[in-house]
Amino acid sequence: MNIPRVTVIDYGVGNLLSVQRGLEHCGAHVTLTSDAEKILSASRIVLPGVGAFQNGMQALEKLGLIEVIQEIENRKIPLLGICLGMQLLLTESEEFGLTKGLGLIPGRVIPVPTHALNGETQKIPHIGWSSLQYSNIEKKWDGSVLHDNQPGSAAYFV
Repeated sequence: MNIPRVTVIDYGVGNLLSVQRGLEHCGAHVTLTSDAEKILSASRIVLPGVGAFQNGMQALEKLGLIEVIQEIENRKIPLLGICLGMQLLLTESEEFGLTKGLGLIPGRVIPVPTHALNGETQKIPHIGWSSLQYSNIEKKWDGSVLHDNQPGSAAYFV
């Protein structure tokens, strides 16, 4: 049996033990590292993260990992961002001021609105069933994970 090998980037702002245990539960052999050579020689990579966007980018910069992660994209190595790690893949974030991200996915991390499209106040963080609606910018979901859904379809948010 071929055991999948997964490298998890350790840059000091992730819940590494939870990510490691989850991947191992799924049958993976996990390596935790911040070493550029080990990361770039990996066949599968996870970028976890907990906390503020700006702190995450500063931690990656301090360890010299921004260019390493951008090189992962150039080499087409599968990369999964979890939580803050996924947000860091975007172009920028508005959290606590505008901060440049890794730029691997075009887009901006924006705050969850405190009011729904119908004007009702939303509890933040939002956990529960809600209907899906187009954003003020996008009026379709073609090419996204939502492409098979219609506005008004219910989804559980957590």
